[in-house]
Amino acid sequence: MSKGKYRKGVFMVVYSGKKPEYLLLNRILHWQGWEFPKGGIKGKEKIEKTISRELKEETGLKPIKIIDVKVNGKFEYGRELPDRPGIKGQTFKLFAVEVRKGRVKIDKREHIGYKWLSYKKAEKFLTFYVQKRCLKFVNWYLKSL
Repeated sequence: MSKGKYRKGVFMVVYSGKKPEYLLLNRILHWQGWEFPKGGIKGKEKIEKTISRELKEETGLKPIKIIDVKVNGKFEYGRELPDRPGIKGQTFKLFAVEVRKGRVKIDKREHIGYKWLSYKKAEKFLTFYVQKRCLKFVNWYLKSL
């Protein structure tokens, strides 16, 4: 899939607690597997607004703290998605997002479940390599604070 453009987005490694537990979502829209919250930036929307909006849409949670960990990346979808014609993949900025651990209200159109997990368990559940690398970096970053 070489033609097309990239959608701009954010990856959010969502965590809670001093010994962080990480929030993973069980995705069913476009593919099946475990991921952390992510989403596309709408037009000229500010990144903090995108993070708050996507976090609320996908989990019902509100951010306590948003940390730009200064990591950017991109990935390709592998096939054209019906609701994203002409889009071949997504670029992203990575953020660590602290929340109060609580009941998660998933968007049932996109996800079928969630888990709060330690770093070691979360790393095993994540589906894609790029997400595992993001989790590893954020875990390291949080330990360095």
